[in-house]
Order: sequence, then structure tokens, then C-alpha cells
Amino acid sequence: MGEELYGLTVKDLQNLENQLEMSLRGVRMTKEQILTDEIQKLNRKENLMHQENVELYKKVNLVRRENMELYKKFPELMAQGMIALTAKKQNPYCFSTGEDSFVNIHLQLSQPEQQSHEEQERATRSG
Repeated sequence: MGEELYGLTVKDLQNLENQLEMSLRGVRMTKEQILTDEIQKLNRKENLMHQENVELYKKVNLVRRENMELYKKFPELMAQGMIALTAKKQNPYCFSTGEDSFVNIHLQLSQPEQQSHEEQERATRSG
């Protein structure tokens, strides 16, 4: 604290100053190393999140393309109301596929109609 420096010589004061400077350098180096390690850790985490984001983007676009292909293959289902198209809406997570990216297609499965045993035999004979 500087209270007991009165009896020290100039050489003692210079040695004390050198010790303080060396200690301060050690603290600064430790602090710098900790901060550098934290930055590297955050950069690795950022890269992993970016890669995951790219993969998710690819998956979303693949699903959108598949939906568009289904829409093109089965337009009659849409006309019958079996595929619901959502009107253009604002979506902050919307990805463009080069087509109308606001189209959502919902397909529904239904049970096949049961044919009677006689109808099945006729279909088998005529087919």
C-alpha cells in the first residue's frame, strides 16, 4: 500500500517496482489466455451452429421441393380439397425454392374402399 516504503533504498524500490510489473504481466497474460480460449471456444460453437443451420436449410428446401413435386403430380387432389394450400402469409423462416415458396401442401391418407369378394374375382379375371 506504500505505507512502509520510507526506509527502503532506491535499489529496493526499483526491485519492488520490477516485482510488481512482473506480477502484473503474469496476471495480464493469464487474463489474455483465458479470453483467447473463450473466443476460440465461441468460434468453434459458431461454426457448428452455422453447419447445423446449413443442414437444416437444405432439409427445409428438400421438403419444399418434394411438396411442390407432389402438388404438380396431383393437382386433381388439390381441386377436390384433399390438398390444402395456405394463402401467402408472412413467415420469417420462409426459404425460397424458386417456386411459390408460400405453398404448404398437406396430404391425407384414406383407407382404400373394401371390394366385395365377387368384385375382386371379376377384377382378377378381367385383369
